[in-house]
Amino acid sequence: MAARSHASKALVPAALSLPSRAAALWPGLALTSAIAAAAFGLRQLPYMGGLSPMILAIVIGMMMRNTFGTPARSHAGVVFAMRRILRFAIVLLGLQLTAAQVVEVGGTGLAVIALTLVATFVFTTWLGRLIGVERGLAELIAAGTSICGASAVIATNTVTRAPDEDVAYAVACVTVFGSIAMLVYPLLVGVLALSPHAYGLWAGASIHEIAQVVAAAYQDGAAAGEFGTIAKLSRVMLLAPVVLALGLIAARRTSWEGGEASGARPPMPWFVLGFLALVAFNSAVALPADLKSSMVTLTAFLLSMALAAMGLETSFVKLKAKGVRPLALGFAAFAFIAGFSLMLVKLTA
Repeated sequence: MAARSHASKALVPAALSLPSRAAALWPGLALTSAIAAAAFGLRQLPYMGGLSPMILAIVIGMMMRNTFGTPARSHAGVVFAMRRILRFAIVLLGLQLTAAQVVEVGGTGLAVIALTLVATFVFTTWLGRLIGVERGLAELIAAGTSICGASAVIATNTVTRAPDEDVAYAVACVTVFGSIAMLVYPLLVGVLALSPHAYGLWAGASIHEIAQVVAAAYQDGAAAGEFGTIAKLSRVMLLAPVVLALGLIAARRTSWEGGEASGARPPMPWFVLGFLALVAFNSAVALPADLKSSMVTLTAFLLSMALAAMGLETSFVKLKAKGVRPLALGFAAFAFIAGFSLMLVKLTA
């Protein structure tokens, strides 16, 4: 992974002038932008609205890479989208959450969300070790399942530094099982005798992607939909401490193993601090509704560009080599978070 990073940086040397660097980046940025735009367009088709553009973007990118190949001249821009644009988009996610929304979830709701997240992450990484899934891939599946789907996978990879194929595999897992949850949860409302508040909390605490939560929660009415969305956004806020904690653990692990970073300071991802800063700003300043809506769309587009870039760097041959154990881990994580969160919701209702 380190070798690939160094090679990527060498494509756009810092010594180049700004126009030269921009010229090296634009083919890849244009390609990832086009894929992101296509993903947004596909969502307008029947039965596609429940899929996030991020998921569609990585699928398109993977199909292009494995059918036609990724143009060599676009590589620098693709890497830029996968690294820099991704981090900027995660910062902008902070504008979708306020402290007031977190308070609205309540102490009990926040406890359910936090306990579910921690238990799912610990269970998934433990089971991954047990069945022989690589540590980095298990952590990505754990993050995507327990926090917020594809966004959490790619944010977590900034500190776990797993190969791009691991990221694609983890995104595929959370997409498949999150989509299953989106379709199955509404069918269980009556069977489980959940109130709109309880159902919204269950959906927000356990379904993977924000778009999937919205699609599932609103099936039980506006009250369940609104509360489910707020619960999910509160869960997204926990992305920051999880990434910081994983960064500390990774630094300690490297030190224990006598790696190159032994004795180095733990990484402090700037984008996590930026995310928290924008949450604070959004809590203190009432932004116009039109502006907030535009920022939500922009954030989704930038994240879609990053996922398109990830797809363009992903080889099906390498994915196939991972085998079915990571998929089994993704299913087990999905079943655990659904059951564990439902138990907590029932106990606290």
